[in-house]
Amino acid sequence: MKRLLVLLIIIAGFSSCSEYQKVLKEKEISPKYKMAKQFYDQGVETGKNKYFRKAIRLFDQILPQYKGKPSGETVTYMNANAHYLVGDYFMSGYMFERFTKSYPNSEKVEEAFYKSAKSYYEVSPIYSKDQEDTYKAISKLQFYLNTYPDGEFFSSANDIIQELSVKIEKKFYEISKQYHHTERYKAAIQSFDNFILKFPGSKFREQAYFYKFESAYILAINSVTYLIPERLAEALLYYEDFIKYYGDSESELLDQAKTYAQDIEQRTNTQIEL
Repeated sequence: MKRLLVLLIIIAGFSSCSEYQKVLKEKEISPKYKMAKQFYDQGVETGKNKYFRKAIRLFDQILPQYKGKPSGETVTYMNANAHYLVGDYFMSGYMFERFTKSYPNSEKVEEAFYKSAKSYYEVSPIYSKDQEDTYKAISKLQFYLNTYPDGEFFSSANDIIQELSVKIEKKFYEISKQYHHTERYKAAIQSFDNFILKFPGSKFREQAYFYKFESAYILAINSVTYLIPERLAEALLYYEDFIKYYGDSESELLDQAKTYAQDIEQRTNTQIEL
């Protein structure tokens, strides 16, 4: 009995595949639309990509013929959403964006704006790589927030923007830190200064102030003799900036900063005595 059941399932599978291949070769678009929607609905119901992929092949064939027709909106949306649900975010971002332009009055347009933006979020690379798609995602998500202040996806869009903003901040912070670690202290000071101005609320702000001071301190003590006093004085100003904002923190950075400051004071006093 079990063997018979397995055999019937296999036969049904072959029959289904055969029917799918037959419809793919059809010239009429009606059977293609009917089967594409069937596979799309199965994909939504089961969450299985295989159904979405079959639907996409059929949608791609019929989409041009549905442009300008009442059903064109539905086909365009389902095709874009199928790409989105299988994780083909480059295509879904483009297709949802095209949907918003083609059907600005659609009841799905808010969702399309959000999913187009979120598609760029999904392909946003790690912070160390080029962040073009990250900037696109932030721009599109901000547009969504501005357009739909009471929208269904407002909270999610806002959270994603915050996440992407931290990624951008980290990229700039790590660039500055790289200058510091490679002993390019003048470049590090300028880079950390720019970072602090550009991202005043960053989670990396304390580290930026500290490494700016440390860069200035190391630069000063390793300078030629006649430059040391001036550079020590400048480093001390950066220390005062750090203390102004983080003098009450309990981080190890504060202890290290105080150690550097004490050394600056000793060196300055020694030079005055000389």
